[in-house]
Amino acid sequence: MNSSKSENIEKIRERVEYLRRELSYHAQRYYVYDSPEISDYEYDMMYAELKKLEEENPSLYDPNSPTQRVGGKALDKFEKVTHSVRMDSLADVFSFEETEDFCAKMSDALSAPKYSVEPKIDGLSVSLIYENGEFVRGATRGDGIVGEDVTLNLRTVQSIPLRLNEPLSLTVRGEVYMPRAVFESINEKRAAEGRALMANPRNAAAGSLRQLDSAITAERKLDIFVFNFQEGSLYLDGHEPKSHTETLDRLSELGFKTLAMRTVAHSYGEVAAHIRKIGEAREGLAYDIDGVVIKLDSLEERRKIGEGTNTPKWAVAYKFPPEEKETRLCDITIAVGRTGVLTPTAELEPVRLAGTTVSRATLHNIDFIRERGIMLGDRVIVRKAGDIIPEVVRANKDKRDGSEREFFMPTHCPSCHEPVFFDKDDGAALRCTNSACPAQLSRSIEHFASKGAMNIDGLGPQIVELLLKSGLISDVADLYSLKTSDIEQLERMGEKSAHNLVSAIEASKTAGLARLIYALGIRNVGEVAAAALADRFCTLEALTVATAEQIAELEDFGEITAECVVNFFSHPQNIALCQRLSDAGLVTVNTAAPKGETLAGLSFVLTGTLPTMSRDEASALIKQAGGKVVGSVSKKTDYVVAGEAAGSKLTKAQELGIKIISEQDLTDMLKDQNS
Repeated sequence: MNSSKSENIEKIRERVEYLRRELSYHAQRYYVYDSPEISDYEYDMMYAELKKLEEENPSLYDPNSPTQRVGGKALDKFEKVTHSVRMDSLADVFSFEETEDFCAKMSDALSAPKYSVEPKIDGLSVSLIYENGEFVRGATRGDGIVGEDVTLNLRTVQSIPLRLNEPLSLTVRGEVYMPRAVFESINEKRAAEGRALMANPRNAAAGSLRQLDSAITAERKLDIFVFNFQEGSLYLDGHEPKSHTETLDRLSELGFKTLAMRTVAHSYGEVAAHIRKIGEAREGLAYDIDGVVIKLDSLEERRKIGEGTNTPKWAVAYKFPPEEKETRLCDITIAVGRTGVLTPTAELEPVRLAGTTVSRATLHNIDFIRERGIMLGDRVIVRKAGDIIPEVVRANKDKRDGSEREFFMPTHCPSCHEPVFFDKDDGAALRCTNSACPAQLSRSIEHFASKGAMNIDGLGPQIVELLLKSGLISDVADLYSLKTSDIEQLERMGEKSAHNLVSAIEASKTAGLARLIYALGIRNVGEVAAAALADRFCTLEALTVATAEQIAELEDFGEITAECVVNFFSHPQNIALCQRLSDAGLVTVNTAAPKGETLAGLSFVLTGTLPTMSRDEASALIKQAGGKVVGSVSKKTDYVVAGEAAGSKLTKAQELGIKIISEQDLTDMLKDQNS
């Protein structure tokens, strides 16, 4: 009997191992090599059989089984990971002249250097660690030294092999990205549900990979290209690869998805030709790229050229100029902001631009429109500023046919129909001053609930509109009298959603004075200015009677901002609103702990994604230690704390010679504060 049972278990084990091998093989053919050998139905049948056998035989559990890619138990936080090999970024070049200079330097130092030229995937860099052929850990790049352990999330990426073809121990580096088709599909679904759209595939990939619940990551269908061998053994016999190209070819043999469209160039001319080839193919790719990487191919020559402080000397990243497309300007509509400013928006014939479909773009103000000679019906050139925000660059006047019409700003607010006026203190801004304007009210409440203000989770634009239309609220103070029974009756709201919203509103009462001042939406008062006002006046009541002279004495405050604050509190309805908020139980005194002096007198700018903390958390730590966090880089800036995907602020800091530090450097600076 026991012998028979043992034989049966052994047969099940053999069947399970067979199914795992087969499924892993066919998944690799499908996701990595795009060359499936069996139908989806056959794959699904094998998967279902394996899943059933594993459920019936828990002793056969294997974390690297194909069935374990669906996500596991949600985490409370990501653990820190120190990279054994630094994950450096690359120096950027923005022209063929700069690229030629790089190649010339390599030619001066080396005899006939060869270059690996490959697309620069616009995603999130990660390291993958294997021991004896088993995937054991994956981590984000972070600041290059310390990242976050996202192993569970990376297991959901189908093109990452959970078990290599050979029992090797190695570390590789890859770029996780969201395919364009997946991004478009997710945004279509979010639009149908009335939810905010994701900005672009890169941000979507970064947010998906940093989900604490790996089941959500699995739904996002991320992909990866492995582009570098970091350390370990690529061959069982100990053979050492001689070139980058050899390592990529070998990684492909082992089951990794490696870069397409890469080549080995022997001269600057060949490098430039391949950059152009990749650029021409860019729009038709299934994924976003933002440039081309040029590296010395010989690993020995790389060692000879050496490393810089933060970037290797043997490689550069050629960055594409912002992609520009031509389309038709169909109309110009007017949006009313929370401070009453009327902003013209271009309504465009949809056009594919930098990875997304664009149908609207800001036109800023009437001066912007006049300076560029833009007319209704024009063919216009559009691009994305920083590859994120769509903007109209210019009109193509050569394609006019006489049907184009001049645009004029309205004389009355399109929301409340009250007269508008030009604000002399705000450039070319046209402003509605009706405090009861519906558009301003809606956006003011959205701002009040935003992350940097009172941080009321779940109170987005659609819910605000529902609350206003139903008459449940008429200003932000009304939020604090809402009951679950009021909200659950609204369209798309149930008991659980209503309970969560009321709980979030209640929790916001303790947000603190600085956040409350910012939430009030006083013109020209951002988060930094609000914190300074809270520190100086300590209570909301004291701030309401402060003079312009007192406020202007604060560092980085000018007369205009001071007047904006005084003007806000000169209106009786605003004083009454503040009193109602206080009566509702909101914290209106500065309860922040006394500041330390570790970073006293030092000014910091934060840029990019930090490896283990949010920028808000880093800002709080800096301020607690007596430092100041500012939004832009200038000669007065002492340090720039740079994380992953740092952008123009990092570039400006490098130009000005500002010291650039990592999150770990900042933590080290704060140690005295915590000791």
